[in-house]
Amino acid sequence: MQIVPMAQRHIDALALLERACFSTPWSAESLREELANPHAVFRVAVDGSGTVLGYGGMHHLVDEGFITNVAVTPAARRTGVAKAILADLAAYGAEHSLYRITLEVRVSNTPAITLYEGAGYVRDGVRPGFYSHPTEDAAIYSLYF
Repeated sequence: MQIVPMAQRHIDALALLERACFSTPWSAESLREELANPHAVFRVAVDGSGTVLGYGGMHHLVDEGFITNVAVTPAARRTGVAKAILADLAAYGAEHSLYRITLEVRVSNTPAITLYEGAGYVRDGVRPGFYSHPTEDAAIYSLYF
């Protein structure tokens, strides 16, 4: 597995992954727009043949990072893909002297919460009713540097 910057060649696979993982997925066009966003830090996990295994996106604003999405193909889950993506984003954060990286996660998403806590993220609070389809609170997590 290798972690690489998101490129045009990944967009179609990432849009499919979004639809498989999220009730309100990002479109191919939304992902494509991130390629031109100077604040976007998107990383893709690929296998030796270049097949997309997962991806993570973050926006870097001043001294903070805001993770937008982390998604892994069902076949590659629980194999360290998400952990590697988070580690790559954390390395970027350390290299760019970020104060912290934050994210939101559905309060019912126990596997993701376990992943984030295992990667050193701490729970900062809750955003009531943040998610739709279905409506659910979001737990706010941060990784402090």
